[in-house]
Amino acid sequence: MGEKLCVLGLGYVGLPTAAMFATHGHPVVGVDVDPEVVERTRNGRIAAHEPDLQALVNEAVRSGNLRIAGAPEPAGAFIICVPTPQTPKHEADLRAVDAAAKSIVPHLRSGSLVVLESTVPPGTLAKRVAPILAASGLELEREVLLAHCPERVMPGFILRELVYNDRVIGGLTPEATRRATELYRSFVKGVIYPTDATTAEFVKLIENTYRDVNIALSNELARIAERLGVSVWEAIHLANRHPRVHLLSPGPGVGGHCVAVDPWFLVSSVPHEAKLIRLAREVNEAMPRHVVELVRHELGGLRGKRIALLGLAYKGNVDDARESPALAVLKELEESGAKCRVHDPRAAVKGTPAHSLDEAVKDADALVLLTDHREFRELDPARLAPLVKRLWVLDTRNALPTAAWRAAGFTVVRLGESPGRDSSGPAAPP
Repeated sequence: MGEKLCVLGLGYVGLPTAAMFATHGHPVVGVDVDPEVVERTRNGRIAAHEPDLQALVNEAVRSGNLRIAGAPEPAGAFIICVPTPQTPKHEADLRAVDAAAKSIVPHLRSGSLVVLESTVPPGTLAKRVAPILAASGLELEREVLLAHCPERVMPGFILRELVYNDRVIGGLTPEATRRATELYRSFVKGVIYPTDATTAEFVKLIENTYRDVNIALSNELARIAERLGVSVWEAIHLANRHPRVHLLSPGPGVGGHCVAVDPWFLVSSVPHEAKLIRLAREVNEAMPRHVVELVRHELGGLRGKRIALLGLAYKGNVDDARESPALAVLKELEESGAKCRVHDPRAAVKGTPAHSLDEAVKDADALVLLTDHREFRELDPARLAPLVKRLWVLDTRNALPTAAWRAAGFTVVRLGESPGRDSSGPAAPP
């Protein structure tokens, strides 16, 4: 039997992590401050539609190794997996980290290990979390060990990536790194790379910043391609045949709990040095407005126009709409006087009315595909054609088989192409 763990935060990362440890021999207390989350999880209801997560949690509960609670309790190790959103000023909101650290202070004992998984600005563990835990009266770095092990999972593949992805673990001391590494080796099959805590915090931000900057380049190329009258999709596909080029796909913007947020943590930490990172964020955050302008240009204005938006999730085949550019597109369209209806077969957002596909497209002046769900790729355009008012669709993800849609009478415009370009697509993916 492994040592007892207390996992704080039962969201997209915390619950899978708690269940994974529990099914690998550790008694685990999963803690969340939201009574609704506690009650729902105790009753075996999982909010996230993550493949195989329900079965894993059921197995963990049946084994007796996973219990759900509303407050922490004594344990050998504490793992903090609480959210760190951005503030309106693009700084890291660390209130949940502070609260989690304070809540475990009464339960710390000599030999306790505290692991922070939440994504934070470099230096957070040493300069912010450690002083909070010092209130225990125990000697940090000797009696209480602190380490950072940033999560590296992607929605839709969380359970597989928890096990097989390489991990980076950085402690405030070599002994903290060793203890945390030993703990995670109970289920991680990827390579675990040791470092110090601040480097581990920096590495996590670098990983997501790399993707954000790469996507920003592709989004800028998409807008250039529209001006040049060429297809950015074809151009990126051909450029990526070079052995040292790997451009990611453009789109309506960047979303999710990591890539759209984490680069700002570097910008706010070192604003004078992070010039390129800031610019990339600005490029990506401008894409929803560019999508709206493409629709406005086609329709000659937006006031009173009926727009069907296909997709709320920030990317295809997940139910996660956090920071989704689709929400920014919806807001911009509605503020311009358009009447929008949204259909997403997977994601729902509180306060955003959900419609069936037929309800969304009925009498629409334009269809705008914002998320490349499998369900949208497989749509039958011939069935939709009689329902819409105007046969025009904007594909921001290069997801639709253009020849089939054009055969059904639709004018198809792809982001990153001039409106009049004749393409049978979808173009080869980059």
